[in-house]
Amino acid sequence: MLTAIAIAVDGLGFAAWLFLSSVGLTLIYGVMRILNIAHGGFYALGAYSSAWAIGLYTATGSTTALTFLIIPLAALAAGVVSGLIVERGILKFMYGRDEVLMVLVTYAIFLILEDVTKLIWGTESYVAWQPAFYFGTIDVFGIPYTVYKFLIIAVALIVGLVLFLGLNRTRVGKLLLVVIEDREISGALGINVTRFFTITFVIGATLGALGGAITAPEISVSPGIGAEIIVLSFAVIVIGGMGSIGGAMLGAIIVGFARAASVHLYPPAELFSIYLVMAAVLAVKPYGLFALAESRKI
Repeated sequence: MLTAIAIAVDGLGFAAWLFLSSVGLTLIYGVMRILNIAHGGFYALGAYSSAWAIGLYTATGSTTALTFLIIPLAALAAGVVSGLIVERGILKFMYGRDEVLMVLVTYAIFLILEDVTKLIWGTESYVAWQPAFYFGTIDVFGIPYTVYKFLIIAVALIVGLVLFLGLNRTRVGKLLLVVIEDREISGALGINVTRFFTITFVIGATLGALGGAITAPEISVSPGIGAEIIVLSFAVIVIGGMGSIGGAMLGAIIVGFARAASVHLYPPAELFSIYLVMAAVLAVKPYGLFALAESRKI
């Protein structure tokens, strides 16, 4: 019974983190059809910005409560600035090119962002644990968990709800859905597709940075975290269906519970279990569970 509870709570916590870290990646692919490997760089920038800002603030001896405001502000600053620079400075010149070329370009951007984080923050690790323990712990059937873990789950649910309502209940969201369906017709109807590309990329970069920023208090922020998250994020969106927000949420839940079950039942299979689940899903649904329909020109 306790093992089942531990798997459920740990699975939900890991799924929430994966969803926050990968939803920006699937959003960018859905609109722009870009496999954005640079997403891992945005995650790392958000994590470093958050950990660094929290460290500076807590060094002053001020109340830890305000660090919960620093986290989203750090993610917003890192995501908007880096997203605008990358999209306006590089990607806008690459639209319409071959998808393989776009993958290579975003991989190069990822490597650049990795070096940028080292140039700004060095190679040492940053630890910003204060927010994670501010609310203390809570016992779930005798198993202690930090309240911060449940806060991450709540944030993931809020982000998912905001994205759903934004896409389906607002005028801008409905126009974005038109762009997703057909870029050429969208342009012919007078929709500024380039502007939507910029907005989408910045939102996706900011969501990636938020994933890193909100995770920073629970980990040691060090070089290489961007490469780790991009691999897991691709597993999530491939399972759920590339370009689908709902698919990203379901993919994160599947991966989260698979990892939690392997950790508690057979730890050596932790990493293997994620790719086993991905292979099993793709064997039945080659394009993921909720893959977007691809239009064909005849």
